[in-house]
Amino acid sequence: FLDDLNAAIDAVRFDESVHVSILVSDLPKFFSAGADIGMFRTSTAKSRAMTILHAHEVLLKMERTPKVFIAAIGGHALGGGLEIALATDFRFAAEGDYRIGVPEVTLGVLPGNGGTQRLPRLIGRQKALELLVTGKPVDPRVANQLGIVDRLFPADRLLPEALDFATSLAKGPTFAIGEIKIAARQGVDLPLEGGLALEREAIFRLFQGADATEGMAAFAEKRKPVWKGE
Repeated sequence: FLDDLNAAIDAVRFDESVHVSILVSDLPKFFSAGADIGMFRTSTAKSRAMTILHAHEVLLKMERTPKVFIAAIGGHALGGGLEIALATDFRFAAEGDYRIGVPEVTLGVLPGNGGTQRLPRLIGRQKALELLVTGKPVDPRVANQLGIVDRLFPADRLLPEALDFATSLAKGPTFAIGEIKIAARQGVDLPLEGGLALEREAIFRLFQGADATEGMAAFAEKRKPVWKGE
């Protein structure tokens, strides 16, 4: 699965016609249940370590790609499945009777695909710590209240709403959106001065692009801008 996800991220990253990607499951009750525990039981320590390293690299690549990734969660998102969603830029979820969480501690391990790092950064250390050390999953409503899920929709509206949001971004100034994503994601882990330097570099690149010229011209001429994504 990680190889497939890695290939999909590369396809999005290098396709100039793609600006937003939605991660969705075709299984009716699951977004993703995470790792194959049976495989981990029989694998060697070296194999496990390499799998975890690969997961870290793949999810970091998604975060560092200047395009928007949306997780459309319509069923159980547990363990590694939730950790994939945490690496996306937005998480939309369907209302329903299913669970979202990181239960790895109940196996005597921890969420090794970035869960111990991304979850606290997303919802705060204390709220995340409780979920991590108890392993107790929550329903989508609580996940929304905690900030794990950004938006909650009736099940039949999940994909249409995700598509509408993706389309609105894809029709916008995608060069600027990509720069904003990278500046916000990387800058938050830096001291303020470093983050501001990152911001300056990004806006200098944008000032040299066609979209910034078009956006300001459209504003002055009181018309809708025609974005080129450059």
